[in-house]
Amino acid sequence: MRYVEVLGFDCPACRKTFRLIDETARDMGIEIHLEKVSDPARIASYRVLSVPGVVLDGRLVHQGSAPSRKLVTTWLCAQPQPEGETP
Repeated sequence: MRYVEVLGFDCPACRKTFRLIDETARDMGIEIHLEKVSDPARIASYRVLSVPGVVLDGRLVHQGSAPSRKLVTTWLCAQPQPEGETP
């Protein structure tokens, strides 16, 4: 199971990002744990300067705009990186 966090507040891009990730995972038949994070301290802990941010399995993979469906598909299909390695 992949763990996905959408970092942001109740802005249109944040809502769109959350919906897009949820729909894409369901369409692909991939089980994910999807969480919306609006706590400023948690968002800051990822060093996000612009929301929405997307964290996949504990790694910040995107920030500042709603991602495309193609990009979300790429994230969900990618193999999780071992701890300590960068993609």
